[in-house]
Amino acid sequence: MKKTAIKILGLALLATVVLTGCNNDDPVPVPVDGVIEALESGVMEGELTEDYSLSASMSYNLTGSFIITEGVTLTIPAGTNIVADNGGTDVYIAVLQGGDIEIMGTESSPVVMSSVNGNPGDWGGLTICGNATTTAGVDAEAEVGGFIYGGTEDSDNSGVVRNLVIIGTGAQINSESQYNGVSFYAVGSGTTVENVAVINGSDDGVEFFGGTVSVTNLFLQNNEDDAIDWTEGWSGTVTNAYVEHTIEGFSTVVEADKDNANPKIVNLTAVSTVGGTALQFKLESGATITGLSLSGYATSVDMKDGGPLANVIIDGETADPAKSYNATATVDPTAWAWVNAELAEVVALNGEVTSDVTLDASKSYRLTGSYIVKDGASLTIPAGTKIHADAGGTEVYIAVLKGGQIFINGNIDEPVVIASDLGSPGDWGGLTICGKATTTAGVDAEAEVGGFIYGGTEDADDSGDITFLVIKGTGAQINSESQYNGVSLYAVGSETKIENVSVINGSDDGIEFFGGTVSVTNIYLENNEDDAVDWTEGWNGTVTNTYISHTIEGFSTAFEGDKVNNNPQFSNVTAISTVGGTALQFKKESGATIANLYLEGYETNIDMVDGGALSNVKIDGVDADPIANYTVGTKVDISAWTWIEAGL
Repeated sequence: MKKTAIKILGLALLATVVLTGCNNDDPVPVPVDGVIEALESGVMEGELTEDYSLSASMSYNLTGSFIITEGVTLTIPAGTNIVADNGGTDVYIAVLQGGDIEIMGTESSPVVMSSVNGNPGDWGGLTICGNATTTAGVDAEAEVGGFIYGGTEDSDNSGVVRNLVIIGTGAQINSESQYNGVSFYAVGSGTTVENVAVINGSDDGVEFFGGTVSVTNLFLQNNEDDAIDWTEGWSGTVTNAYVEHTIEGFSTVVEADKDNANPKIVNLTAVSTVGGTALQFKLESGATITGLSLSGYATSVDMKDGGPLANVIIDGETADPAKSYNATATVDPTAWAWVNAELAEVVALNGEVTSDVTLDASKSYRLTGSYIVKDGASLTIPAGTKIHADAGGTEVYIAVLKGGQIFINGNIDEPVVIASDLGSPGDWGGLTICGKATTTAGVDAEAEVGGFIYGGTEDADDSGDITFLVIKGTGAQINSESQYNGVSLYAVGSETKIENVSVINGSDDGIEFFGGTVSVTNIYLENNEDDAVDWTEGWNGTVTNTYISHTIEGFSTAFEGDKVNNNPQFSNVTAISTVGGTALQFKKESGATIANLYLEGYETNIDMVDGGALSNVKIDGVDADPIANYTVGTKVDISAWTWIEAGL
């Protein structure tokens, strides 16, 4: 009885309170969720459990993990700025399965998510989890955050991401895992992703873990691992992607892994000023890529685990690692007003130099066609300058015409490098210099390359200075009889200074003299497929310190002398072959005087191919002897020639 009375009294008291409240004119207070309360003061942290729209008029501080839960929509209007704490893996935005994010930036007012300084690894980035298929299965667990993703709904919709700029992501989780700029976990094709920039990430720019989502207009700059990465059978499309690398040590432009669901990439332009690898495919992965333009990468296609090249179709053909894919750029990010990022300056070199021009070693240059220094003009290339030559064959070369000058001012620590991206023989045409010195071809002769005019009566002619120059990938084929050389010297005069020159991987000669009186000091010639040093038309200069290396079969000779003998001089010659071949070949009446000769590994040391007199060739003071042992000379010591190892 007592307990019942107490209950009735309690109910009566409650009724009184309620009735009193109903009679009060003040509204009943509604409890405010702590996450919502924080958002209203500009702080993002915790789990969002009800729909919410941010305000573009506020600046938001992301102080920890901010998670959009299932059934909830977060809307971020155009112009919203979210500043992430430099909190590493504790600071990120995640959309869970069934959640929805609506990033509604515009081209003039993008949404920006960045740490204060925008340094790589400052925070964790944006992760979206969906219900589309993935080879990881249904309800797989993500490597970041332990989030659940994956289902059977390939048309799943996780919202809209439009005009978004993300800076400073990639926080390190453990030795194997990091956050990406944007991670798409089994995100479905119903999700709209357009105009996304990821800048300065310490891991990937964007990564797809399965799913079917597609992306249009990606700008990816200096992400330290892969710019675009996918795995687990992603089958979407990326349309219009621009990738830029200006910091050494990154991984790739594209990294694909595991099963091949044949995703598509339509229009991909990637630019590197620091070499590196462009496209890497692991295991059985692959893709179909159209509109590919690569610039500055030392490796174009890498089938990391020996997967079939047929899995990768580039512009309608099976991928070819021997191609550099230097097509005309298909994507121009300067039209993307929403990015607002400073692009690396890559200057195209082509056309005619008609006045004095000086390059800038701080810029990256691309030789995209013929670059011709005209009579009365000069081209100066300072120490450390790197010129990437397009693999355009005979259309790509540098030429200095009669009366023009070139000044290549490298030094031992900062040589000038002119090379194709892959450095493959025949990629481009090399360097040609035409002078006014004498040649048996006469005055104003026509060169076999370019139809350039050369030759005169001024043996002391000065075509400039070349010091510390590395050239790779030359020798483009003109016709069945003619090719460009690494360096071609047409009637170049004795006042021209040439010192410390390396020519590597040329499909024709390393260096060839067509008459003239020019001399050269310190030349390194490696795996040039015809002759390392070639001369003709009565050249009578001097070469001091020559080191020649042959490790690829099928080359012609270390030396080839042709036509009349004006007795050029060689001091200190070392030529070493691991693949046999012929060392010194003299045609017709040609010859030379050689002091301190060391030959190793050649099947034939001396070849007077047309039966010319052996007395035309003096080696260490005596007539050349085809059966002599020329391993008694002192090798040229190149241990201090560190400049020969320089690359792009």
